Amino acid sequence: MSSYSWKLTYFGPYEITSQVFYSTLHSYCLVNIKPLLPGHVLVVSNRIVPRFTDLNANEVTDLYMTVQKVQRMLAKVYFKDPESEKGGFGGKLEDGAFNVAMQDGVSAGQTVPHVHVHIIPRPKDSPQNDQIYDRMESEEGNVGGALWDRSRPVNQGKFAKPEESERKNRTEEEMVKEANFFREQMELVD
Repeated sequence: MSSYSWKLTYFGPYEITSQVFYSTLHSYCLVNIKPLLPGHVLVVSNRIVPRFTDLNANEVTDLYMTVQKVQRMLAKVYFKDPESEKGGFGGKLEDGAFNVAMQDGVSAGQTVPHVHVHIIPRPKDSPQNDQIYDRMESEEGNVGGALWDRSRPVNQGKFAKPEESERKNRTEEEMVKEANFFREQMELVD
């Protein structure tokens, strides 16, 4: 565990303090318990409200400015720099792509009633292509169902039964390690 101390933080009803890697006045970022692809993170409003329209102008601006900053950090971590002699990482935004998604309401697949944006880095060599949309709508995208407490959200839409999921929850230690790494990387982003 990191010695870094964050304020007690909740994602909806779930305490997720150790998974937070960046925070602003109106938003925070956390690593995902069941990422669809490496680097899949969430940007969440500090104020716990279920719908995007519940946010005020300052919160909306902060949320999406934070999304942009996190994208720049993830590009450096996950995209290969074509200029690098060894094809190493440290790429720029144009060296890959992102899925940036919000499930706004239960019928849209939102399983945690708290405004949040998914950011999923897509390196140029990413084999997933449009299959990611099916994964986001399936049990794999059920963030709330993957959290620890027993008040599991009711699946709606195309969600499969949890037992059919092939993805495994990450351990607390794995998520803390990734959060610590991303925290260091965020300090390097302009």
